[in-house]
Amino acid sequence: MDDGAGLEGGRGNAPAPRHTRRLSDKILIAFHHACDQGDFEVAEDLLRILEMMLTRRPASPDTNRRKNLESLVAAHERLWLLRHPEVKDQ
Repeated sequence: MDDGAGLEGGRGNAPAPRHTRRLSDKILIAFHHACDQGDFEVAEDLLRILEMMLTRRPASPDTNRRKNLESLVAAHERLWLLRHPEVKDQ
């Protein structure tokens, strides 16, 4: 027996959103996870994908573009510092 819970139009219950984060946010999270695990090759590949996504011409105006680009720059900086720990020590 189907009570309609969680289905669109079922007893006025709105379905839970399936995706709560943007794909670019998930890639950034995966990048930081790869850095935490010390997998810099994967982190670099994820960063390259994220950069491609954020720098291509958006289909609609993006009000978060500046914030996204700042996050991208910070991610590049983190990866560079992880690969060059001797600079941090100076």
